[in-house]
Amino acid sequence: MIVWLNGTHGAGKTTTSALVQQLIPDSRVFDAEKVGETLMDIKPGLPWTGNFQDWSPWRPLVVETARRVLEYTGGTLVMPMTVLVEHYWREISSGLAQHAIPVRHFVLHADQDTLRGRIEGDTDLGPSPFRLAYLEPYAEAARTWLHSEAEVVDTTHLTPAQAALQIVEAVKSPAPPADHRYR
Repeated sequence: MIVWLNGTHGAGKTTTSALVQQLIPDSRVFDAEKVGETLMDIKPGLPWTGNFQDWSPWRPLVVETARRVLEYTGGTLVMPMTVLVEHYWREISSGLAQHAIPVRHFVLHADQDTLRGRIEGDTDLGPSPFRLAYLEPYAEAARTWLHSEAEVVDTTHLTPAQAALQIVEAVKSPAPPADHRYR
């Protein structure tokens, strides 16, 4: 199984994914950004689009890597990765479905002011124009498709540990209808 943690920068995906992994036996964290980093290391570089997710090899390589890791290890992969383009999410989720890999898709959500404050106050990465630039695309994706495709966990007033517990409890139960929201 895959527990996919989606949401924009500052929502808490990386921190929460490590905590979720600790709470789910036989699980591992697989950050699909590493697949993008591998593609970015190709020399000479691939035609730059502004985001490695736009490169057509990225999406099937994420599917294939996840499939192969699960085939090798079994268990659960916890995948913290922002995917805001609906077509890209459909490509990834249908690719995983073709291999009969169940996916629990969560969106870690926070209001825009909270996200902005977290990004601007990040002591590890510092304020990041790149990360701030994704706030509006996230809001648009949330309004148009993303929140209806996932189980939404509002992290505005939750600690990462509280969000992780909420996700793990949800994973232990059957998946809710697509329009269900976790708050």
